[in-house]
Amino acid sequence: MSGDIQVITQRVKEQSKFVRTLVSEMGKVIVGQKYMVERLLVGLLSNGHILLEGVPGLAKTTAVRVLSECINTKFQRIQFTPDLLPADLVGTQVYNPKDGQFTVKRGPIFANLILADEINRAPAKVQSALLEAMQERQVTIGENTFKLTEPFLVLATQNPIEQEGTYPLPEAQVDRFMLKLKITYPNKQEEREIMDRVVVGADFHLDSVVTPTDILDAREVVNAVYIDEKIKDYIVNIVFATREPKSFGMPGLDGLIEYGASPRASIYLSQTAKAYAFVQGRGYVTPQDVKTIGMDVLRHRVILSYEAEAEEMTPEDVIQKIFDHVEVP
Repeated sequence: MSGDIQVITQRVKEQSKFVRTLVSEMGKVIVGQKYMVERLLVGLLSNGHILLEGVPGLAKTTAVRVLSECINTKFQRIQFTPDLLPADLVGTQVYNPKDGQFTVKRGPIFANLILADEINRAPAKVQSALLEAMQERQVTIGENTFKLTEPFLVLATQNPIEQEGTYPLPEAQVDRFMLKLKITYPNKQEEREIMDRVVVGADFHLDSVVTPTDILDAREVVNAVYIDEKIKDYIVNIVFATREPKSFGMPGLDGLIEYGASPRASIYLSQTAKAYAFVQGRGYVTPQDVKTIGMDVLRHRVILSYEAEAEEMTPEDVIQKIFDHVEVP
């Protein structure tokens, strides 16, 4: 088995060379935000959609745009607004009076990287129009169904502090995001560099350093990354602890969790742990990989009770207690 791991690790080192190049190229524009850049790559490599949450001005939109410029692929930015219609997203049928036929006019969803900017500003009908595209990788317009070209990734942003004119995302849609990232402020040194760059009006030219083929080839290697049976059990135990905390010796959490994580959490935690190991240049998953990426996979899947909200607890607080309590292999 150790020989197999060495072979996989060698493949990972060869295939992951573009990761450093891509991070370096994005660093021409993005100052700091290592956490966000790393998680964007994890989502890209594990074929999962990402929800970015943070106050305005933290480079969420810029990071997605820069990522798209560094990958030689089709990018589409969609600004979600209260008057947006599902047809504005997926497309519609247009009647041609000359021949009496309907033709399909494809919407902006037909791209590889989709930036759904301020997704919570659009009503539920528009948000649900994304569901089929996100889950099935296809779009239905009238009687026609169209497959979306791989890689296909939805990167959505939302502002957590404004409530007026916003619509909470349906739980079914939130669950389809593999990762939910909470973007924080830069430190003083990073903010000084950001200020200096903007003041002097620096204009950086970005090169396309990665192709869609590179991404698809890397995904095959990510799937081959070794994950031990004990770590698989560890992942399942963590997810089950969100549903049945009493069974894991945490009766105090029983009344704090209304709904635990869905089976998607186990699947996504395994996939993202592999992708994170790949980004780190390793051909095997460690328990620390699961802990590092686990918060981003679980924070939007654990729904707290009114009692927890009354105690001003957050999903992160509860999940951290689970990580601290569940035995590490």
